[in-house]
Amino acid sequence: MVENAYLRHQNREVLLMSNWYDKYLSIYGKPFSEVSQDVIDGTRRRLAALQSDKPIASIVVIAYNEETHLQACLWAISEIKCKYPVEIIGVDNDSKDRTAEIFVKSGIPYYTEYQHSCGYARRCGLQHSKGKFYFDVDSDTIYPPMYYELMLDQLMKPGVVAVSATWSYFPDTNHSKLGLKLFEMCRDLFLWIQHFKRPELSVRGLVFAYNANFGRQEEYRVDIIRGEDGSMALSLKKYGKIKFVHDSRCRAITGYGTIGNQSMWQSFVQHVKIQGKGLSRIFIKKDYYEDSEDNLIANK
Repeated sequence: MVENAYLRHQNREVLLMSNWYDKYLSIYGKPFSEVSQDVIDGTRRRLAALQSDKPIASIVVIAYNEETHLQACLWAISEIKCKYPVEIIGVDNDSKDRTAEIFVKSGIPYYTEYQHSCGYARRCGLQHSKGKFYFDVDSDTIYPPMYYELMLDQLMKPGVVAVSATWSYFPDTNHSKLGLKLFEMCRDLFLWIQHFKRPELSVRGLVFAYNANFGRQEEYRVDIIRGEDGSMALSLKKYGKIKFVHDSRCRAITGYGTIGNQSMWQSFVQHVKIQGKGLSRIFIKKDYYEDSEDNLIANK
């Protein structure tokens, strides 16, 4: 009895300490040469089993020099739970590392886009996708197993043209759990308030999906550095509602690329300064935005 009680206690501790993404983090950030063959083979086998000839949705993974992240992303996708038929395809944005090799060994169809930018890569994926619905997937992001099914449940509702979700950052030694939690709570609250009148400003590409039939009638912006997904969302507004999914089972997890070398506090202060200018604008609907000169690729 004492031994059984001890084992139950140990199991509870493991459950409390573990996260759904922990095993994927074991290879996240590592070169492909350090990924075990078992992980590579298992990912390939499961991805093949998921592929449908008549997909409702296309899961499109874009990557540019993402050798250290792509395998973890694909591993997580290979273990999704989704009642809807899907296809998984990749877009290599002319990487110089082993990104293309990872796509090859995963067994999924992939395409090379030689013009560099997320806009070009997203557009390439949309052109080759077969599904009625299109999922943006960033290769440095890991998605929970129910993400695609729950997002599709909302996306397939009448009048909904696009959906967006929330995301978290990987905990690490440089960022406190409390700091991360507070930052994400404030950010999510702001995005939620903003989405009522300006949903296009609350959309982030790493957690965005939409009706591809309408998306194919629009153009991805390939002339801007940032905001190609928000621009697509803006174009899609005329077809229906952009819905935000606030469900912990849909919460993706990613690295600190959008924050850079800043601390959470520095990033928070910067966001407050930027968003604090003309804060009242988020309560007014807008259908057209002037391009910022420093966001145009032609000016770089």
